[in-house]
Amino acid sequence: MNKEILLVADAVANEKGVEKDIIFDALESALAMATRKYHGGKMDVRVSIDREEGDYEAFRRWTVVDDEDPEFESPEYQILLSYAQQKNPEAQIGDVIEEPVEAVDFGRIAAQTAKQVIVQKVREAERAKVVEEYQDRVGTLVMGIVKRTDRNGTYVDLGNNAEALIPREHMIPRETVRTNDRLRGYLKEIRPDARGPQLILSRTVPEFLIELFKLEVPEVGQEIIDIMGAARDPGQRAKIAVRSNDPRLDPVGACVGMRGSRVQSVSNELAGERIDIIVWDENPAQFVINAMSPAEVLSIVVDEDKQSMDIAVEEDKLSLAIGRGGQNIRLASQLTGWELNVMTEEQAAEKSEAEAQQLVTFFMEALDVDEEVAGILVQEGFSTLDEVAYVEEAELLAIEEFDEDIVAELRNRASDALLTRAIAGGENYQPAEDLLSMDGMTQGVANKLASHGVCTMEDLAEQAADDVVEMTGLSTEEASELIMTARAPWFETGE
Repeated sequence: MNKEILLVADAVANEKGVEKDIIFDALESALAMATRKYHGGKMDVRVSIDREEGDYEAFRRWTVVDDEDPEFESPEYQILLSYAQQKNPEAQIGDVIEEPVEAVDFGRIAAQTAKQVIVQKVREAERAKVVEEYQDRVGTLVMGIVKRTDRNGTYVDLGNNAEALIPREHMIPRETVRTNDRLRGYLKEIRPDARGPQLILSRTVPEFLIELFKLEVPEVGQEIIDIMGAARDPGQRAKIAVRSNDPRLDPVGACVGMRGSRVQSVSNELAGERIDIIVWDENPAQFVINAMSPAEVLSIVVDEDKQSMDIAVEEDKLSLAIGRGGQNIRLASQLTGWELNVMTEEQAAEKSEAEAQQLVTFFMEALDVDEEVAGILVQEGFSTLDEVAYVEEAELLAIEEFDEDIVAELRNRASDALLTRAIAGGENYQPAEDLLSMDGMTQGVANKLASHGVCTMEDLAEQAADDVVEMTGLSTEEASELIMTARAPWFETGE
């Protein structure tokens, strides 16, 4: 009996907190390596340890291959089927044949070899245990003690042999952390690594902010308050949208806490990040108005097709609405999921007037009507030929200036125009003079835009860069420059 093996297995298993079988596997690998070296090195060796008594045996192994196998070239590791069947008549191709060999004494194993194998196996077991423990905690907060910081980021000891990394890009800018500081992080992922799975934490993602509020505001855990989303400029400013499931409870007040205690605790954790708590609203326009806080919105125009909104504010509040470096408008856009364009009330009126005039011109040309009739259609909220052609007849008849004959004629002309365009496939669209005369515009690009119904500068100004790229084949940068040139008149002061 070899009690020394049992003592080693007990000691290492208790010290590292891993299963004994893992230690026995490591010892078997170490003994097999030593036995192979003892017999010259070129052989496959298996060692089996008796888990109860500590005794062990060594076996040399060969894999059975076909006698005609052209790849037979390793007699140290392979044996032909005919020879194998002499040893064991039931042997088949692919089987493993074993013969006992002399095993080295445990006391003669090179200490360094045994140590390396055992340490490797123990580390693998510890990593597997950590992954198993934290697999279900991805997407939650974890806390640990800062061990060290290097060029890769900050390493945090989570306890029980678990270590996590906060990459530099996931640390709050200009935040100072010191060794032995207690630090929270959002468990973002378990990333595969050559040295074993790595726990990755983040302190910059919006989810970290949300989880901190869940920690500080009991009403969230009780599902009285829902957190609908968040947007962050880490270390500087954040916006978080909340709603109450109890009409008697103010969700903003609950998140702020008595004398601001709750929001201040979250802000302190985020290196002083300033947090705007926004009331979520199912009406997208009202939600955007709330999200623009502290700026007061005077008017808002929603374009659902482009998922964008034009927001008008007082001229002296324009910088407040935009925020330093565009921070306020950017966070509001991220929080709401809408593309937001902020402008003064005067600029909004000019844009609205220009759009209305563009629609008047469009209806005059498409329906062959005078400016008065086209203006009435625009004033009543019509913006496309489809609306004129297919809206309920009663809606057109409700317009004071229109009678049955005018309505019938308008509907017929709209239907004819739609049919003509469908047949022509857009070939009868021509680029307008203002589009052709734009800086950076070419005849070829203008023709491509016009073939998709983008005939004027105003039409181009309302496009998204991706759409222009698809229409013209331009690069995203070139398309963006053209769009910004087309939008320039929106922001002219008229001075």
